[in-house]
Amino acid sequence: MEIPSPPSGVRFIDDYLVYLLARAAHQVSSEFHEQLRRRGISVAVWRVLSALIGSEGETVTGLAEICLLQQPTMTKLLDRMARSGLVCRSPDQRDRRVVRVGLTAAGRAMAEDLALAAKAHEADLLARHPPAEAEAIKNLLRSILARHDRPRRG
Repeated sequence: MEIPSPPSGVRFIDDYLVYLLARAAHQVSSEFHEQLRRRGISVAVWRVLSALIGSEGETVTGLAEICLLQQPTMTKLLDRMARSGLVCRSPDQRDRRVVRVGLTAAGRAMAEDLALAAKAHEADLLARHPPAEAEAIKNLLRSILARHDRPRRG
């Protein structure tokens, strides 16, 4: 397979979709991650909290997939979050072998506070683009995920 030449004067990586997606994600998320750091909250904790907003409970495997973590790492993180009173584990109503993770009242309060900050950050990001472009960005990313994402477990 021959590697196609990028446009003249452009490095390969500057025209490579995967790099562009990763770089864009890094740039826009780093601003919010700094807000989390100032509050003493890790990105991983934020991802768990945000994944559980509006959820009736997720499995450990499902959370690991959503939060981009390995399952053993997720289990340890959930142990710490449970000790901190942010999440609780309970048996699934349909299958008692399955454990569901949900927010406690304290976890919900923290998650909702952080979600407000995240939405404000998102509004600031999207305000840098014309409205039609801002909506197109989100629609294109949803489309990419829908076409390339594996079905989630949990």
